[in-house]
Amino acid sequence: MDRRKALKKTGLLAGAALATPSILSLLQACKSEPRLTWKPEFFTHDEASTIGTLVDMILPRTDTPGALDVKVDVFIDKVIAQTYDEIGQQNIRNEIAIFNKRCAENFGAAFASLDESKKVEVLRAEEKSSGKFNPGVWGTTIGTQEPIGFYRSMKSMAIWAYFTSGEIGEKVLNYDPIPGEYDGCKPLSEVGNRWSLG
Repeated sequence: MDRRKALKKTGLLAGAALATPSILSLLQACKSEPRLTWKPEFFTHDEASTIGTLVDMILPRTDTPGALDVKVDVFIDKVIAQTYDEIGQQNIRNEIAIFNKRCAENFGAAFASLDESKKVEVLRAEEKSSGKFNPGVWGTTIGTQEPIGFYRSMKSMAIWAYFTSGEIGEKVLNYDPIPGEYDGCKPLSEVGNRWSLG
């Protein structure tokens, strides 16, 4: 799918996420983190490689920046390091190990070591087998949410981090730091890109 269309279609996901000020400050801290010298707070080198490769496959660079350009992997590392308890952190480690083991059994190597075509096959398989989010109303999930699994959880976090990054908010989505008057009858064709939240 074209990146611009994907941005327009999934832009609402960013609006659905309720971000606390502390999480938003983590995202801003990621912006200044140097890419070449980035050292994970939580992930091991192999875990960071898995997450970085995964988010890069989900949101690759096209005519707009990709996940790695806005440091989505750095953000995910900081969120897990600073907001997850020990049990949550261990669960993430276990899930990454299980994900890589499944990749090795089914495709011959850990995810980051696979060639591009096999990575695509992994993502297709994960899309089919992962749990889905229940629909929600005003931030409240309808019904009992079943576990969504590692892949869907990381994909959701990657999309959230991507759309709440300053670069995407200001340069890809529509952005107006001082909004003008409200026009409730404006044709959708005149609106253009989805609007940034910040």
